[in-house]
Amino acid sequence: MTRFFHLERGDGERQKGTYKARHKWGLPGVTCPHCHATWASTGFNYPALDLTNHPAAKKLAKAYLEKDFEEFELLCEQLRPLLPPDSPLMPGALFGPLVGTARGPFAAFLQQYGDVVLVRPDALARLHGAGLRGLKGVSTELRFRPKDVEELLELAVEPRGLLHPDCIPRSTQPPCPKCGRHGFSLPKEPVLDAASLPLDLDLMRLRNFAMVLVVTQRFKDAVEQLELDGLSFRELPVR
Repeated sequence: MTRFFHLERGDGERQKGTYKARHKWGLPGVTCPHCHATWASTGFNYPALDLTNHPAAKKLAKAYLEKDFEEFELLCEQLRPLLPPDSPLMPGALFGPLVGTARGPFAAFLQQYGDVVLVRPDALARLHGAGLRGLKGVSTELRFRPKDVEELLELAVEPRGLLHPDCIPRSTQPPCPKCGRHGFSLPKEPVLDAASLPLDLDLMRLRNFAMVLVVTQRFKDAVEQLELDGLSFRELPVR
């Protein structure tokens, strides 16, 4: 059976380089009329979605709280056809390239934040050469310093796979049927749901906890064999 690993933020020595940026567009936070929570998710990032010519682009370019839930639902319906089928659209979901500044030199990977992984193009090409599946690099709009430093791509990570129900606290309420909020913290000992894990990807984010990035044994082995720096791995049990 395939082994799976949590892609964890590396330590300071592994994280060569730094950046300060945000994605170009994003859904607002909301106040749900059903569960009454005011919230915005993190982790559901769609960097390949270009909203430059979208009628709501200007509105989505700023972070704000949408108090009219019907307006939020309308925004989601406008965006849904632009994404792969069954893509989660949660409050706070982010779209488009990272915009900001970055300073190198960089490790092969830069995972400054848990839900975003940047990669040097040469490292991505070597992983493709090793046969890894589902790795897509997206261009950023970062301004790189120094000027001769190699640029970085953002990995577009699909939301696939789930935490197993056994590791979620029993006191947790079911997801809100209106806004989708589940409201539990990441378990100290996460367990993956074997039936939910895809067979065609070597990198994914979990649908019920998008901040958790998961890779296969194939991914880990390729990174280590190619001596690509910047990442840390912790094995996750599967049930």
